[in-house]
Amino acid sequence: MSLLEVKILSFEHISELPGSWSKSDYINLLNAMDFDNPEEIKDAEIKEMCMMALTDFEPEKASKIVLSYVIEDRLTEGQIENLSHEILTEKLWEEYPELSLHPDLFRATQLLYEAFNGKFPRGEAVHFQAQINGDLSIFNEDPEAPLVRALVAGMSESSLVNRLFSEKLKGATFEEAKDILWKLDTVSSDDTSVTYDIVSSSYWLDDIKYADSFETEAQPDIVE
Repeated sequence: MSLLEVKILSFEHISELPGSWSKSDYINLLNAMDFDNPEEIKDAEIKEMCMMALTDFEPEKASKIVLSYVIEDRLTEGQIENLSHEILTEKLWEEYPELSLHPDLFRATQLLYEAFNGKFPRGEAVHFQAQINGDLSIFNEDPEAPLVRALVAGMSESSLVNRLFSEKLKGATFEEAKDILWKLDTVSSDDTSVTYDIVSSSYWLDDIKYADSFETEAQPDIVE
């Protein structure tokens, strides 16, 4: 157990995950839609062309094309078929039981929402930077679990992570922490301070916007 000082340096809501769609992604989607020679499309036009191609299909079919691409072989065709209908009305990046799929379900919905002018649910994620001072050895390996434990200490007891994972927060292992933190980058670090750049779902960490600076104790997972 380490005593830490946590400072939330910045916070913003975002509707698009940084770097979630690249030129190669758009080319692959266009190929999946049997679009001729997508490699020849100019960089500045390829996203718009991809979205226009998607709208040539009914929303459910467009959903299946996008989901089949982002999820690949992680679900069966039948599961993807079901999701292609549910994604029209459900916030799958919050509600689907497989947490590891949440970022890809978010980016799929984000693209479809934009292509179909709001016919799909609007996604909202959080992007913030947190500076942590103290004994940083707990972050040396698998920093996600101790980091989520530290962040949640600055949130209300009624927050979703506190309610759903109360035992994991206090226990020996918290494997879900890696799926709660969608993106984790180290901005700077020294012997006593580290600053992290974090992206997550508003569903999990929106309450961190109310935190400023606080002290807490946190522990890493116990690896047998």
